[in-house]
Amino acid sequence: MQIISQHHLDEIFSSGYSVNLFTDWQHHRAAQVWIKRRLAPGDANKWQPEFFGAKLATEKLHPLVGHNPESCTEQQGIPGPWYERLPHFRMNFTPSSGQELQIEYLVPRERGYDAVLAVEKLRDQITPHLFITELRTIAADKLWMSTAYERPSLAIHFTWKPEWPAVRKVLPLIEAQLEPFDARPHWGKLYTVPPARVQAQYARLAEFRALLKRHDPEGKFRNEFLRHNLYAS
Repeated sequence: MQIISQHHLDEIFSSGYSVNLFTDWQHHRAAQVWIKRRLAPGDANKWQPEFFGAKLATEKLHPLVGHNPESCTEQQGIPGPWYERLPHFRMNFTPSSGQELQIEYLVPRERGYDAVLAVEKLRDQITPHLFITELRTIAADKLWMSTAYERPSLAIHFTWKPEWPAVRKVLPLIEAQLEPFDARPHWGKLYTVPPARVQAQYARLAEFRALLKRHDPEGKFRNEFLRHNLYAS
């Protein structure tokens, strides 16, 4: 399917409880669309044969080309409890490739289409080192340091091959493309965004620092990551 449709973005991402588009950034398309829907007793479990150009899968797939889909959760409309369907991968199996680098940036949902096009310009630098990129939307929340704080978001997630020297060179290029969109890097993943720019994304940062000082005045639970990203100027 087209990597993302400017006029159908909300329709695509509202088609299920969880919707994920997977792309390698080539050919201006998404290679896979995963839609997970909630079923109540008596609900019809029917799927259309085509979805914005994507054909209904006839076999179980892995997001990463060439990987065994055995590790993935059940697909093809087979219902099950939420805790066995929302994760992409089954318990006790290797998630994703197992050997990889994880990176994710969140941009305002209403600007998601343009942000994707901005990153797509770097496709030839990205694809050689990439396993896959996943696009998903996230509802706004009220958590001070959340990447979705008071902002419905589109997440642009990269699963990279374990080639850190090469990936490290590509990240600043991606971050430069996303800077006009006020992208927030995922706290638990890799990024090279300067601390001042990260801090500028969080309106409640001063209150968060005060809270930390009150509960941990000696900084015993502070580490180099927090010192660099939340306190460095």
